[in-house]
Amino acid sequence: MQSRMQNPAVVLSSAMKPIQEVFKAVHSGGVDEQTLELVHLRVSQINGCSSCVDAGFKTGRKAGLSDERLALVAAWREAPYFSDEERAALELAEAATRLADRPDAVSDEIWDTAATYFDEKQLAAIVLMIGVTNLFNRLNATTRQIAGAWG
Repeated sequence: MQSRMQNPAVVLSSAMKPIQEVFKAVHSGGVDEQTLELVHLRVSQINGCSSCVDAGFKTGRKAGLSDERLALVAAWREAPYFSDEERAALELAEAATRLADRPDAVSDEIWDTAATYFDEKQLAAIVLMIGVTNLFNRLNATTRQIAGAWG
């Protein structure tokens, strides 16, 4: 496999700094780093972005996620390795990523469940993580970025 081009945010370098600022904001939102990494990895799996799944696995390990949790995030509903709080974040991540799959993709039930575990600032961080991950997934998948090429 070969990339079609560099990541567009690298080509248009002025785009990278604001994206990095969003990541900084996400990580200042008070959400546990492991939860954010699980969200990133799950969104990337859904979107089939191999470079983001690869990066998510690596950053998840750095954040202290076990191999079991990293391997089974795709089956989080059936796996015993996730807390109720993480499950709420993962359900929100899946719903917000699959907006076109049903009319009320992020239902009140999904939102309310997440809101029982996270305050508004934390919810903002999770939603921003979902959004910026979806952005990178689309940039990387469209341009066929190679898993592992970013280090």
